Amino acid sequence: MCSVTAGSVWLQQPRYEAAEADFQCYLNKSRSPTTQDNTSCSALVTDIQQIRQQIQTAMNNTLLREKGEENAGAQTVGLEQRVSLLEKENRELKKAVEELRKVTSALNLQLRSGAKANVEVDKNSNNIVTKMDVEGTEHSEEEEDDDIDLFNSDEEEDEAKVREREERIKAYQLKKSKKPALIAKSSVTLDVKPWDDETDMKKVEECVRTIEMDGLLWGASKLSPLAYGIMKLTILCVVEDEKVSVDDLQEKICEFEDYVQSVDIAAFNKI
Repeated sequence: MCSVTAGSVWLQQPRYEAAEADFQCYLNKSRSPTTQDNTSCSALVTDIQQIRQQIQTAMNNTLLREKGEENAGAQTVGLEQRVSLLEKENRELKKAVEELRKVTSALNLQLRSGAKANVEVDKNSNNIVTKMDVEGTEHSEEEEDDDIDLFNSDEEEDEAKVREREERIKAYQLKKSKKPALIAKSSVTLDVKPWDDETDMKKVEECVRTIEMDGLLWGASKLSPLAYGIMKLTILCVVEDEKVSVDDLQEKICEFEDYVQSVDIAAFNKI
C-alpha cells in the first residue's frame, strides 16, 4: 500500500489497476471483522428469539393444561349434579309406580269382590227361580196325584181339576210376564236461540212446552245471556230413549221459525 501511495499521479494503466486492486483488498480486509461480528450477533439474537418462543409455548401449554383441568373439574361437578338429580327422579318414579301398583291391586280386589257378589246374586236368583219351578212342579204333581181317581170318581170332577190346574199355570205365567222392565231414560239440556234481542222469550218457552210426545217430560228452564244483549232459553227435559228421538225433538222446536233460530244440545246424560 505504501508503494501505491508513493506517487500522486499514475500514467501507466497497469500501475493504476494494481493500485485499485490493492485498495479493494484493503477495504475487504477492513470490512470482514464487522461482517463476522454482525453474523455472530444475528445468530445470538435468533437463538434468544427461539428460546423466548419456546418459553412462551411452554407457558401457553401450561395455561391450556390448567384451563383443561378446570373445565374437566367443572364438567365432573356438573355430571355429579346430573347423576344426583337422575337418582332422585328415579326414586320418585319408583315410589309413584309402587303407589300405582297398590291402587291397581285394590281396584282388582274390588272388581273381584263385585264380580263374586254378582255371581252370588245370580246364583241366588237362579236358585229362587228353580225352587219356584220345583215347588210348582211338586204342586202340579201333588195335584196330579190328587187327580188320580182310585175309587172311580166322576169324570166331571177330573175335568174341573184339570181346568183349575191349567188356570193356575196361566196365572203364574201371566204374573211372571208382568214383571216391570227397565226403561232407558236420558236427561237432555237444550239451548234454544232466538233471532234477535227483541224476541219474546216467554213466548218461545210457551211454544217449546206445547210440544208433547210419548216419553217426553219437560223440566226447569232459565234464560242465559248469549251475546250482544241476546238471551237464550236453556230448558231441561227427560226422554225415554226408545220412544223419543232428540233429533226429532230439535226439528219440532225449530218449526217455530218465527221465534227460534237454532237449537243446540248443551248436555246429554243417561239416567
